[in-house]
Amino acid sequence: MDSRRSQPVDRCVEPRAVARRGWVVGLLLGFIAASFPAPQAAGAALPTLSMQTLYEFASNPKNPHAGLVQANDGNFYGTTQFGGGASGENGTIFRMTPDGRVAPLFYFDGTNGSCPLAGLIQGSDGRLYGTAALGGSNANNGTIFKITTDGFTFTPLHSFTGADGRCPMAGLVQGTDGSFYGTTAYGGASNGTNGTVFKITSTGGFTPLYSFPSNGRNGRSPLGSLIQSTDGNFYGTTSAGGASGENGTVFKITPSGTFSSLFTFNDANGSFPAAGLVRGADGNFYGTTQLGGQNENGTVFRITPSGALTTLFFFTGPNGNYPVAPLALGNDGNFYGTTGGDAIFGGANTFGTAFRITPAGGLTTLISFYSTNGACPVAGLTRGNDGNFYGTTFQGGRNTGGTIFRLIERPVLSGTNAGSGRVTLSWNSFSNGVYQVDYKPTVVTPTWTPLVMNVTAKSTRTSITNSLQGATLRFYRVGLLP
Repeated sequence: MDSRRSQPVDRCVEPRAVARRGWVVGLLLGFIAASFPAPQAAGAALPTLSMQTLYEFASNPKNPHAGLVQANDGNFYGTTQFGGGASGENGTIFRMTPDGRVAPLFYFDGTNGSCPLAGLIQGSDGRLYGTAALGGSNANNGTIFKITTDGFTFTPLHSFTGADGRCPMAGLVQGTDGSFYGTTAYGGASNGTNGTVFKITSTGGFTPLYSFPSNGRNGRSPLGSLIQSTDGNFYGTTSAGGASGENGTVFKITPSGTFSSLFTFNDANGSFPAAGLVRGADGNFYGTTQLGGQNENGTVFRITPSGALTTLFFFTGPNGNYPVAPLALGNDGNFYGTTGGDAIFGGANTFGTAFRITPAGGLTTLISFYSTNGACPVAGLTRGNDGNFYGTTFQGGRNTGGTIFRLIERPVLSGTNAGSGRVTLSWNSFSNGVYQVDYKPTVVTPTWTPLVMNVTAKSTRTSITNSLQGATLRFYRVGLLP
């Protein structure tokens, strides 16, 4: 029996030291060479993705534990578990522009919160809402807050007392009624310690909805965010407890607090679901368990709204270990996620992975992190307005404080004869991506020559026309600049 099953996973811990290895990624990513006039074949239906490091955290802020949210101003916002001002290592809130420029917006000081483990959401009023796992005015039990996107106005909304919850590790979700809903990992009514579900208004009106019972049969210690489905109810997971052992559950709760336990994990089909659920295009919910399964490395599962669960994938180690983050639905109908929530992160380089999985369970490892480009990706991915996925790693990078990265589709270059000794080069792109095009006369020529100045893409397809200038053969490549 794994010793970690004796208690829920508590992720508010100091980061582990990670050995640096590997080389720094080059500035030009995903080059594809093509010779003309023969055009390159079309790309596959599911494209190969590569990773672009956008930012590397140093000492302040550092260690982002949560994913990002892209606000209506186009910028990304997030939290770091550590770093801060003169008041200590209580964590921060930061803003990142789409091209990777990061600026701290707010430093927690303990009284208004500490150790933010969850990401932010943007409310319908334009403000950002979030939780801090510790700190506050009531015995370090954690807080709920809101902040304007310029960082000028920070408003504490609630300090947990213990009886109404303790240690909110998950982010909030805004319901159709305009209120925000969330969970705490511990605390609860009648001296309970198994966690709670709550509702809070944008002005701080707080309502406890449910305290997980002390016997743990309905589950205990929810670590993931809730999701509201089309039926108006909220669905979530608990990391432990259940009707058969300490393997965790899936539950449903109405906006008024009526609770139903839908499923109890049994280790063979998964254990310790540390993340919330995502709703697929088929109306079912998809999620991950940190442990359990055939190899004890975690699973990906599908569950219907009525509680019928199907295990889709068992992680083995080389393709990932211990997923603690929620899945993200891609515009292709597939799901994207990360692994790396334990000391043995998994993947080809043992520092964690990013993956894609189909609704039927076909998994593809997209990225194996190797420390210098990030390690321990405990946060989920966020699909940006440009269609690419953005994410964070808790550790790694050249400064060892974690990273922000973007998963991009590798440019596939093709060419057509434009007449008069000219060729039109085109490739898949994303808006505002900056690309460089190079050429050389033969394959064995060691040096590439820049064809044009940097090309800024305006849409999902970019083309330029080049004169061959009497050449009978020319090789081209295109790459995305950081």
